Amino acid sequence: MVAQTPVKAVLHIFTESGKLEDVCEQLARLPQTVDVYEVTGEYDVIVVVAVSNVEELRSFISKILSQVDGIKSSVTSVILHTHKRNGVATWE
Repeated sequence: MVAQTPVKAVLHIFTESGKLEDVCEQLARLPQTVDVYEVTGEYDVIVVVAVSNVEELRSFISKILSQVDGIKSSVTSVILHTHKRNGVATWE
């Protein structure tokens, strides 16, 4: 049996017009979300999620995220390695 590694991912989310606050509130209530940021730039919201494994991430995206009213689309990036977190380098 292969040990399953926890997975963190960053989701870049586009919202429907007028739905930004509602989307952020819905996302913040999900137990898988670690951080929810309203941002400027190409995307409307950036979310960091933490799940047990890749299959759980897949399920989160296909079953939970797809049910959040007001999300137009999303782009997901799996975090492969953390070099610095909260101002502290991981090699220190």
